[in-house]
Amino acid sequence: MQTKLLYQTDSYLANFHARVEMVDDATRGVILDQTAFYPGGGGQPADIGSLTAGGIVFPVTRAQKTPQGIAHLLGGENALPSVGVEVEGWLDWERRYQLMRTHTAMHILCGVIFRDFGALVTGGDMEPLKGRMDFEFETLQKELIQVIEEAVNKEIQMKRDLRVAILPRAEAFQIPDLIRTKINLLPEGITEVRVVEIQGLDLQADGGTHVRNTAEVGSMRITDYKSKGKINKRIYVDVLPG
Repeated sequence: MQTKLLYQTDSYLANFHARVEMVDDATRGVILDQTAFYPGGGGQPADIGSLTAGGIVFPVTRAQKTPQGIAHLLGGENALPSVGVEVEGWLDWERRYQLMRTHTAMHILCGVIFRDFGALVTGGDMEPLKGRMDFEFETLQKELIQVIEEAVNKEIQMKRDLRVAILPRAEAFQIPDLIRTKINLLPEGITEVRVVEIQGLDLQADGGTHVRNTAEVGSMRITDYKSKGKINKRIYVDVLPG
């Protein structure tokens, strides 16, 4: 059994119903038949929130991938819901939406830097409304940082729509420059590839959650940059209201 990943096709689904398929008392983890909780990956943190079963509200302290499906780690001391029990899930929506805005901002940054400078991503991480990305730049100076920030905010203001598609692996890999990271992180066993497109700017393989339109990002400010090696430069960003 593998959990149906509701977030892959609807990032705005903050509330859902599901059935318990497996229980792990040692970790206080429950695996559901379907979930809107993102388990983390690609630099985006896992979702938190709650599950309600039999009138008891269990805090979800983390969602994580397991070989059996997405495990929801539950806080509190109440006995875990049993296999077959129906539950209702609620995301911490404010946090999730901030992460969606941040993730889309990072893709806009990637798209601008790849389009204008051909630089690949070598790493990245994010938290709500903050992030950092590493790029294959030999030199990165204040003047160039200002150019990049202005270009990113111009793209945000273009109100570009985002589209998500799940494609067969062979079809996805016919798309030029689909993998923007220095190393292809997609295992050979993956038969389908989820792609996220910012229309007119960027198209990447990606498993995380995003907003529907770049205007929802607000604006992005580059707060710092550092050299992490001869051809590895790190850019720090904040995501702000529009």
